[in-house]
Amino acid sequence: MLKTSLLAFLLTLSIPAFSQTRITWDTLTDVTFTDKYSEEVKAYFYFPEFGPTVRALDGKEVIIKGYLLEIDPDNDVYILSANPFAECFFCGGAGPESIIELKLPKDHPRFKMDQVLTFRGRLKLNAFDVYQCNYILENATVYK
Repeated sequence: MLKTSLLAFLLTLSIPAFSQTRITWDTLTDVTFTDKYSEEVKAYFYFPEFGPTVRALDGKEVIIKGYLLEIDPDNDVYILSANPFAECFFCGGAGPESIIELKLPKDHPRFKMDQVLTFRGRLKLNAFDVYQCNYILENATVYK
């Protein structure tokens, strides 16, 4: 009885480790984009078609390392990027697959521009909302 209880306890401790997937920025390149006109905002946007590798991660808890970009810290708008700010999607030659919008808890720590951090959260794919990034990390927390 004690062995069974101990084994069950140890298994519950290890389950969270198995439910997390460490990904790289290369993982997120399994996507193609089509330049389409959005009637809603009267402008052209890249609309993604996610490949099978990325679709398999939708809704899963992932861990990824990148550069923190403070887009609008007063309104808690932060992006994690494969590249520092000067080379990111907004300023350099990278594509929209090289950034992830971070949905952080209200009590998150203070960040610095281009700070290299690892985050954990639930990956959400966004193919239609032009007001958000294609990749969103919900419940994002700094991962040690």
